[in-house]
Amino acid sequence: MNRKRMRSCALAATVILGSMGVWLANAQPGPPPPRFGSPLPGLTDAELRRFDAGREDFLEVEEEKDGLGPFFNGTSCGACHSQPATGGGSHVTVLRAGRGDGPGGPGGPGGPFIAPSLTSVIHSFANPGTRCQPSVPVNANVTARRLSIPLFGDGLIEAIPDATILALEEAGRRHEDGTRGRAARIIDAASKQPRVGKFGWKSQHATLLAFSADAYRTEMGITSDVFPGETGAGFTLEQLAGCDQVTDPEDKADPATGRRAIDRFEDFIRMLAPLPREPGNEQVRAGEGVFTRIGCAVCHVPVLQTGGNANPVFNQKPVPLYSDLLLHDIGGSDGIAEADARPNEIRTTPLWGLRFRKLQWHDGRSLSTEDAVRRHDRESRRSRDRFQNLSREDRQALLAFLDSL
Repeated sequence: MNRKRMRSCALAATVILGSMGVWLANAQPGPPPPRFGSPLPGLTDAELRRFDAGREDFLEVEEEKDGLGPFFNGTSCGACHSQPATGGGSHVTVLRAGRGDGPGGPGGPGGPFIAPSLTSVIHSFANPGTRCQPSVPVNANVTARRLSIPLFGDGLIEAIPDATILALEEAGRRHEDGTRGRAARIIDAASKQPRVGKFGWKSQHATLLAFSADAYRTEMGITSDVFPGETGAGFTLEQLAGCDQVTDPEDKADPATGRRAIDRFEDFIRMLAPLPREPGNEQVRAGEGVFTRIGCAVCHVPVLQTGGNANPVFNQKPVPLYSDLLLHDIGGSDGIAEADARPNEIRTTPLWGLRFRKLQWHDGRSLSTEDAVRRHDRESRRSRDRFQNLSREDRQALLAFLDSL
Protein backbone atom coordinates (compact mmCIF):
# COMPACT_ATOMS: atom_id res chain seq x y z
CA MET A 1 0.00 0.00 0.00
CA ASN A 2 1.48 3.44 -0.90
CA ARG A 3 1.98 6.18 1.70
CA LYS A 4 -0.82 8.36 0.37
CA ARG A 5 -3.34 5.52 0.68
CA MET A 6 -2.02 4.63 4.15
CA ARG A 7 -2.54 8.24 5.30
CA SER A 8 -6.08 8.16 3.85
CA CYS A 9 -6.92 4.90 5.69
CA ALA A 10 -5.47 6.25 8.92
CA LEU A 11 -7.55 9.42 8.61
CA ALA A 12 -10.70 7.40 7.96
CA ALA A 13 -10.00 5.20 10.98
CA THR A 14 -9.47 8.28 13.14
CA VAL A 15 -12.81 9.73 12.03
CA ILE A 16 -14.65 6.45 12.65
CA LEU A 17 -13.09 5.91 16.08
CA GLY A 18 -13.70 9.53 16.98
CA SER A 19 -17.35 9.22 16.00
CA MET A 20 -17.66 6.06 18.10
CA GLY A 21 -16.14 7.91 21.04
CA VAL A 22 -18.71 10.72 20.72
CA TRP A 23 -21.54 8.13 20.47
CA LEU A 24 -20.27 6.26 23.54
CA ALA A 25 -19.84 9.49 25.48
CA ASN A 26 -23.40 10.56 24.67
CA ALA A 27 -25.01 7.13 25.15
CA GLN A 28 -27.45 7.04 28.04
CA PRO A 29 -26.89 4.30 30.63
CA GLY A 30 -29.73 1.81 30.98
CA PRO A 31 -30.58 -1.84 31.43
CA PRO A 32 -29.34 -4.27 28.77
CA PRO A 33 -31.87 -5.19 26.10
CA PRO A 34 -34.07 -8.16 27.07
CA ARG A 35 -33.03 -11.57 25.84
CA PHE A 36 -35.96 -13.66 24.67
CA GLY A 37 -36.07 -17.10 26.24
CA SER A 38 -34.47 -15.90 29.47
CA PRO A 39 -35.17 -17.43 32.89
CA LEU A 40 -37.31 -15.58 35.39
CA PRO A 41 -35.38 -12.97 37.39
CA GLY A 42 -34.53 -13.86 40.96
CA LEU A 43 -33.82 -17.57 40.51
CA THR A 44 -31.18 -19.18 42.70
CA ASP A 45 -28.02 -20.68 41.23
CA ALA A 46 -29.48 -24.17 41.75
CA GLU A 47 -32.67 -23.18 39.93
CA LEU A 48 -30.68 -21.69 37.06
CA ARG A 49 -28.80 -24.97 36.69
CA ARG A 50 -32.11 -26.82 36.56
CA PHE A 51 -33.41 -24.32 34.00
CA ASP A 52 -30.35 -24.88 31.79
CA ALA A 53 -30.58 -28.67 32.14
CA GLY A 54 -34.26 -28.52 31.27
CA ARG A 55 -33.60 -26.37 28.22
CA GLU A 56 -30.97 -28.85 27.05
CA ASP A 57 -33.46 -31.72 27.33
CA PHE A 58 -36.14 -29.58 25.66
CA LEU A 59 -33.90 -29.27 22.60
CA GLU A 60 -32.67 -32.87 22.55
CA VAL A 61 -33.56 -34.81 19.39
CA GLU A 62 -35.15 -38.15 20.27
CA GLU A 63 -34.61 -41.41 18.40
CA GLU A 64 -36.50 -44.68 18.21
CA LYS A 65 -34.15 -46.25 20.77
CA ASP A 66 -35.21 -43.50 23.20
CA GLY A 67 -38.86 -44.45 22.73
CA LEU A 68 -39.75 -42.13 19.85
CA GLY A 69 -42.94 -43.31 18.17
CA PRO A 70 -44.43 -45.48 16.92
CA PHE A 71 -46.29 -42.28 15.93
CA PHE A 72 -45.02 -38.74 16.39
CA ASN A 73 -45.31 -35.14 15.18
CA GLY A 74 -41.77 -34.00 16.00
CA THR A 75 -38.49 -35.30 17.34
CA SER A 76 -37.88 -32.64 20.00
CA CYS A 77 -39.87 -30.12 22.02
CA GLY A 78 -37.86 -27.35 20.41
CA ALA A 79 -39.03 -28.40 16.95
CA CYS A 80 -42.47 -26.95 17.67
CA HIS A 81 -41.59 -24.33 20.32
CA SER A 82 -38.95 -22.11 18.77
CA GLN A 83 -40.17 -18.59 17.91
CA PRO A 84 -38.86 -16.03 18.72
CA ALA A 85 -36.72 -18.21 21.02
CA THR A 86 -36.72 -21.67 22.53
CA GLY A 87 -39.99 -22.11 24.41
CA GLY A 88 -42.04 -19.99 22.03
CA GLY A 89 -44.65 -21.05 19.50
CA SER A 90 -44.20 -21.80 15.83
CA HIS A 91 -46.09 -22.27 12.58
CA VAL A 92 -46.17 -26.04 13.16
CA THR A 93 -49.73 -27.35 13.45
CA VAL A 94 -51.17 -30.61 14.70
CA LEU A 95 -54.11 -32.25 12.93
CA ARG A 96 -57.07 -33.50 14.95
CA ALA A 97 -60.15 -35.34 13.72
CA GLY A 98 -63.30 -37.06 14.89
CA ARG A 99 -67.04 -37.14 14.49
CA GLY A 100 -69.28 -34.30 15.59
CA ASP A 101 -73.06 -34.43 15.59
CA GLY A 102 -74.12 -31.02 16.83
CA PRO A 103 -77.61 -29.74 15.95
CA GLY A 104 -76.05 -26.95 13.91
CA GLY A 105 -73.73 -29.33 12.08
CA PRO A 106 -70.38 -30.88 12.99
CA GLY A 107 -68.88 -29.16 16.00
CA GLY A 108 -72.01 -27.12 16.65
CA PRO A 109 -72.84 -25.95 20.18
CA GLY A 110 -74.46 -28.56 22.35
CA GLY A 111 -73.60 -31.48 20.11
CA PRO A 112 -71.49 -34.47 21.10
CA PHE A 113 -68.04 -35.17 19.73
CA ILE A 114 -66.72 -38.68 19.28
CA ALA A 115 -62.96 -39.04 19.01
CA PRO A 116 -61.30 -42.08 17.50
CA SER A 117 -60.15 -44.57 20.08
CA LEU A 118 -57.25 -43.28 22.24
CA THR A 119 -56.88 -39.79 20.71
CA SER A 120 -58.19 -37.23 18.24
CA VAL A 121 -54.60 -36.42 17.17
CA ILE A 122 -53.69 -37.64 13.69
CA HIS A 123 -49.91 -38.02 13.78
CA SER A 124 -47.79 -36.86 10.88
CA PHE A 125 -45.08 -39.52 11.11
CA ALA A 126 -44.51 -43.17 11.99
CA ASN A 127 -41.26 -44.96 12.74
CA PRO A 128 -39.61 -46.46 9.63
CA GLY A 129 -40.45 -50.10 9.16
CA THR A 130 -43.54 -50.15 11.34
CA ARG A 131 -46.68 -51.69 9.90
CA CYS A 132 -48.79 -49.24 11.88
CA GLN A 133 -49.71 -46.04 10.05
CA PRO A 134 -51.87 -43.16 11.37
CA SER A 135 -54.76 -41.90 9.25
CA VAL A 136 -57.94 -39.84 9.49
CA PRO A 137 -60.87 -42.16 10.34
CA VAL A 138 -63.21 -42.76 7.41
CA ASN A 139 -66.24 -41.59 9.42
CA ALA A 140 -64.65 -38.31 10.57
CA ASN A 141 -66.61 -35.18 9.69
CA VAL A 142 -64.56 -32.79 11.86
CA THR A 143 -60.93 -31.99 11.16
CA ALA A 144 -59.00 -29.14 12.69
CA ARG A 145 -55.45 -27.90 13.05
CA ARG A 146 -53.93 -26.37 16.15
CA LEU A 147 -50.82 -24.22 16.33
CA SER A 148 -48.09 -24.86 18.87
CA ILE A 149 -48.67 -22.63 21.90
CA PRO A 150 -45.89 -20.35 23.25
CA LEU A 151 -44.80 -21.32 26.75
CA PHE A 152 -43.25 -18.06 27.98
CA GLY A 153 -44.39 -17.18 31.51
CA ASP A 154 -46.29 -20.45 32.06
CA GLY A 155 -44.72 -20.92 35.49
CA LEU A 156 -46.39 -17.70 36.63
CA ILE A 157 -49.69 -18.88 35.15
CA GLU A 158 -49.38 -22.18 37.02
CA ALA A 159 -48.97 -20.21 40.27
CA ILE A 160 -52.32 -18.41 39.80
CA PRO A 161 -54.72 -20.01 42.31
CA ASP A 162 -57.66 -22.05 41.04
CA ALA A 163 -59.84 -19.85 43.26
CA THR A 164 -58.92 -16.79 41.17
CA ILE A 165 -60.17 -18.46 37.98
CA LEU A 166 -63.34 -19.70 39.69
CA ALA A 167 -64.00 -16.15 40.93
CA LEU A 168 -63.76 -14.88 37.35
CA GLU A 169 -66.25 -17.55 36.29
CA GLU A 170 -68.66 -16.38 39.00
CA ALA A 171 -68.20 -12.72 38.06
CA GLY A 172 -68.96 -13.58 34.45
CA ARG A 173 -72.51 -14.54 35.38
CA ARG A 174 -73.17 -10.89 36.07
CA HIS A 175 -71.84 -9.56 32.75
CA GLU A 176 -74.54 -7.76 30.79
CA ASP A 177 -73.08 -8.41 27.34
CA GLY A 178 -73.58 -12.17 27.31
CA THR A 179 -70.00 -13.17 28.12
CA ARG A 180 -70.13 -16.39 30.14
CA GLY A 181 -66.71 -17.92 30.69
CA ARG A 182 -66.47 -21.36 32.25
CA ALA A 183 -63.64 -22.89 34.27
CA ALA A 184 -62.42 -26.25 33.02
CA ARG A 185 -62.82 -28.73 35.87
CA ILE A 186 -60.48 -31.64 35.35
CA ILE A 187 -58.55 -34.33 37.19
CA ASP A 188 -54.87 -33.42 37.00
CA ALA A 189 -53.04 -36.36 35.48
CA ALA A 190 -49.92 -35.71 37.58
CA SER A 191 -51.45 -35.35 41.06
CA LYS A 192 -54.72 -37.24 40.38
CA GLN A 193 -56.50 -34.37 42.15
CA PRO A 194 -59.45 -32.25 40.92
CA ARG A 195 -58.12 -28.97 39.60
CA VAL A 196 -58.97 -26.09 37.27
CA GLY A 197 -57.41 -26.44 33.81
CA LYS A 198 -55.09 -23.64 32.65
CA PHE A 199 -52.89 -25.00 29.85
CA GLY A 200 -53.58 -25.98 26.26
CA TRP A 201 -56.07 -24.63 23.74
CA LYS A 202 -58.86 -26.40 25.66
CA SER A 203 -57.52 -25.86 29.21
CA GLN A 204 -56.99 -29.61 29.31
CA HIS A 205 -54.15 -29.48 31.84
CA ALA A 206 -53.80 -27.90 35.27
CA THR A 207 -50.08 -28.40 35.87
CA LEU A 208 -46.94 -28.09 33.79
CA LEU A 209 -45.90 -31.62 34.70
CA ALA A 210 -49.08 -33.05 33.19
CA PHE A 211 -48.76 -30.72 30.19
CA SER A 212 -45.16 -31.85 29.62
CA ALA A 213 -45.96 -35.54 30.05
CA ASP A 214 -48.91 -35.35 27.64
CA ALA A 215 -46.85 -33.52 25.01
CA TYR A 216 -44.00 -36.04 25.34
CA ARG A 217 -46.41 -38.92 24.86
CA THR A 218 -48.75 -37.39 22.27
CA GLU A 219 -46.27 -35.46 20.13
CA MET A 220 -43.27 -37.81 20.35
CA GLY A 221 -44.72 -41.11 21.49
CA ILE A 222 -42.56 -41.27 24.63
CA THR A 223 -44.55 -42.55 27.60
CA SER A 224 -44.05 -41.98 31.31
CA ASP A 225 -45.70 -43.06 34.53
CA VAL A 226 -48.01 -40.03 34.19
CA PHE A 227 -49.21 -41.19 30.74
CA PRO A 228 -48.00 -44.80 30.51
CA GLY A 229 -49.86 -45.93 27.37
CA GLU A 230 -49.03 -45.18 23.75
CA THR A 231 -51.57 -43.26 21.71
CA GLY A 232 -52.74 -43.45 18.11
CA ALA A 233 -56.06 -42.55 16.53
CA GLY A 234 -58.19 -45.61 15.85
CA PHE A 235 -55.79 -48.09 17.43
CA THR A 236 -56.03 -50.20 20.57
CA LEU A 237 -53.26 -50.38 23.16
CA GLU A 238 -52.69 -54.00 22.18
CA GLN A 239 -52.22 -53.04 18.52
CA LEU A 240 -49.80 -50.25 19.42
CA ALA A 241 -47.78 -52.61 21.62
CA GLY A 242 -47.00 -54.60 18.49
CA CYS A 243 -45.70 -51.48 16.74
CA ASP A 244 -43.50 -50.18 19.57
CA GLN A 245 -39.94 -51.40 20.02
CA VAL A 246 -39.32 -49.98 23.52
CA THR A 247 -41.08 -51.19 26.66
CA ASP A 248 -43.45 -48.67 28.23
CA PRO A 249 -43.12 -46.45 30.14
CA GLU A 250 -40.11 -45.16 28.25
CA ASP A 251 -39.24 -42.01 30.24
CA LYS A 252 -37.76 -43.43 33.44
CA ALA A 253 -36.08 -41.59 36.29
CA ASP A 254 -32.34 -41.08 36.07
CA PRO A 255 -30.82 -43.22 38.85
CA ALA A 256 -28.31 -40.47 39.66
CA THR A 257 -30.87 -37.68 40.10
CA GLY A 258 -34.25 -39.40 40.46
CA ARG A 259 -35.62 -37.13 37.74
CA ARG A 260 -37.38 -37.96 34.48
CA ALA A 261 -37.20 -35.99 31.25
CA ILE A 262 -40.70 -34.66 31.95
CA ASP A 263 -39.41 -33.24 35.27
CA ARG A 264 -36.67 -31.41 33.41
CA PHE A 265 -39.15 -30.10 30.82
CA GLU A 266 -41.29 -28.88 33.71
CA ASP A 267 -38.28 -27.07 35.23
CA PHE A 268 -37.50 -25.26 31.99
CA ILE A 269 -41.09 -24.20 31.27
CA ARG A 270 -41.83 -23.18 34.87
CA MET A 271 -38.80 -20.91 35.08
CA LEU A 272 -39.13 -19.43 31.55
CA ALA A 273 -39.76 -15.69 31.72
CA PRO A 274 -42.58 -13.96 29.83
CA LEU A 275 -41.62 -11.90 26.80
CA PRO A 276 -41.20 -8.22 27.72
CA ARG A 277 -43.57 -5.69 26.22
CA GLU A 278 -42.36 -3.03 23.85
CA PRO A 279 -42.15 0.50 25.27
CA GLY A 280 -45.48 2.22 24.80
CA ASN A 281 -46.20 5.57 23.24
CA GLU A 282 -49.21 7.87 23.28
CA GLN A 283 -51.02 5.86 20.59
CA VAL A 284 -50.42 2.57 22.43
CA ARG A 285 -51.71 4.03 25.69
CA ALA A 286 -54.82 5.32 23.89
CA GLY A 287 -55.32 1.88 22.35
CA GLU A 288 -55.22 0.23 25.75
CA GLY A 289 -58.09 2.48 26.79
CA VAL A 290 -60.04 1.47 23.67
CA PHE A 291 -59.33 -2.20 24.48
CA THR A 292 -61.06 -1.80 27.84
CA ARG A 293 -63.84 0.46 26.57
CA ILE A 294 -65.14 -1.94 23.91
CA GLY A 295 -65.10 -4.93 26.28
CA CYS A 296 -62.00 -6.90 25.22
CA ALA A 297 -60.67 -6.82 28.79
CA VAL A 298 -63.71 -8.74 30.06
CA CYS A 299 -62.16 -11.99 28.78
CA HIS A 300 -58.60 -10.84 28.10
CA VAL A 301 -58.14 -9.72 31.71
CA PRO A 302 -54.97 -7.62 31.72
CA VAL A 303 -53.44 -8.82 35.01
CA LEU A 304 -54.01 -11.74 37.36
CA GLN A 305 -51.88 -12.49 40.41
CA THR A 306 -50.10 -15.51 41.77
CA GLY A 307 -51.00 -16.77 45.22
CA GLY A 308 -48.85 -17.29 48.26
CA ASN A 309 -45.79 -19.35 47.37
CA ALA A 310 -42.76 -20.49 49.34
CA ASN A 311 -40.63 -19.53 46.35
CA PRO A 312 -40.33 -15.70 46.27
CA VAL A 313 -40.09 -15.79 42.45
CA PHE A 314 -43.74 -16.91 42.35
CA ASN A 315 -45.07 -15.32 45.54
CA GLN A 316 -47.83 -12.72 45.04
CA LYS A 317 -46.58 -11.66 41.63
CA PRO A 318 -48.61 -9.77 38.99
CA VAL A 319 -49.11 -11.79 35.81
CA PRO A 320 -49.89 -9.47 32.83
CA LEU A 321 -51.15 -12.30 30.62
CA TYR A 322 -54.36 -10.72 29.20
CA SER A 323 -56.55 -13.77 29.78
CA ASP A 324 -59.14 -15.04 32.26
CA LEU A 325 -58.04 -18.65 31.52
CA LEU A 326 -61.72 -19.57 31.09
CA LEU A 327 -63.40 -21.52 28.31
CA HIS A 328 -65.61 -19.43 26.01
CA ASP A 329 -67.73 -19.91 22.93
CA ILE A 330 -66.47 -17.16 20.64
CA GLY A 331 -67.30 -18.81 17.33
CA GLY A 332 -64.80 -20.48 15.08
CA SER A 333 -63.63 -23.07 17.61
CA ASP A 334 -62.22 -26.31 16.25
CA GLY A 335 -65.21 -28.58 16.91
CA ILE A 336 -63.07 -30.90 19.04
CA ALA A 337 -64.13 -31.82 22.58
CA GLU A 338 -61.24 -32.40 24.97
CA ALA A 339 -61.14 -32.94 28.74
CA ASP A 340 -63.90 -30.66 30.12
CA ALA A 341 -64.05 -28.41 27.04
CA ARG A 342 -66.97 -28.75 24.65
CA PRO A 343 -66.49 -28.71 20.87
CA ASN A 344 -67.49 -25.03 20.62
CA GLU A 345 -65.33 -23.81 23.54
CA ILE A 346 -61.75 -22.62 23.64
CA ARG A 347 -59.54 -21.08 26.31
CA THR A 348 -59.09 -17.32 26.22
CA THR A 349 -55.73 -16.96 24.55
CA PRO A 350 -53.19 -15.04 26.67
CA LEU A 351 -52.10 -12.05 24.61
CA TRP A 352 -48.67 -11.38 26.09
CA GLY A 353 -46.11 -11.91 23.34
CA LEU A 354 -48.80 -11.40 20.67
CA ARG A 355 -46.53 -9.33 18.44
CA PHE A 356 -44.43 -12.41 17.66
CA ARG A 357 -47.36 -14.50 16.40
CA LYS A 358 -47.58 -14.04 12.67
CA LEU A 359 -50.31 -16.70 12.46
CA GLN A 360 -53.17 -16.25 14.92
CA TRP A 361 -56.13 -18.16 16.32
CA HIS A 362 -55.80 -21.83 17.17
CA ASP A 363 -55.66 -22.82 13.51
CA GLY A 364 -53.29 -20.11 12.27
CA ARG A 365 -55.78 -18.96 9.66
CA SER A 366 -55.69 -15.32 10.74
CA LEU A 367 -52.74 -13.59 9.15
CA SER A 368 -53.18 -10.32 11.03
CA THR A 369 -54.32 -9.11 14.43
CA GLU A 370 -57.20 -7.23 12.82
CA ASP A 371 -58.49 -10.35 11.10
CA ALA A 372 -58.28 -12.26 14.39
CA VAL A 373 -60.39 -9.59 16.11
CA ARG A 374 -62.98 -9.67 13.33
CA ARG A 375 -63.34 -13.46 13.66
CA HIS A 376 -64.75 -13.13 17.18
CA ASP A 377 -68.43 -14.06 17.43
CA ARG A 378 -71.11 -15.41 19.80
CA GLU A 379 -70.03 -14.43 23.33
CA SER A 380 -67.63 -11.84 21.93
CA ARG A 381 -69.94 -10.53 19.20
CA ARG A 382 -70.73 -7.25 20.93
CA SER A 383 -67.08 -6.39 21.46
CA ARG A 384 -66.33 -7.28 17.84
CA ASP A 385 -69.18 -5.06 16.64
CA ARG A 386 -67.89 -2.18 18.75
CA PHE A 387 -64.46 -2.70 17.17
CA GLN A 388 -65.95 -2.55 13.68
CA ASN A 389 -67.75 0.69 14.57
CA LEU A 390 -64.64 2.42 15.91
CA SER A 391 -63.25 5.50 14.24
CA ARG A 392 -60.19 4.93 12.10
CA GLU A 393 -58.04 6.65 14.73
CA ASP A 394 -59.32 4.47 17.59
CA ARG A 395 -59.02 1.29 15.55
CA GLN A 396 -55.41 2.04 14.67
CA ALA A 397 -54.67 2.84 18.32
CA LEU A 398 -56.17 -0.45 19.46
CA LEU A 399 -54.15 -2.42 16.90
CA ALA A 400 -50.99 -0.53 17.90
CA PHE A 401 -51.63 -1.53 21.51
CA LEU A 402 -52.11 -5.19 20.61
CA ASP A 403 -48.97 -5.13 18.47
CA SER A 404 -47.01 -3.84 21.48
CA LEU A 405 -47.79 -6.88 23.61
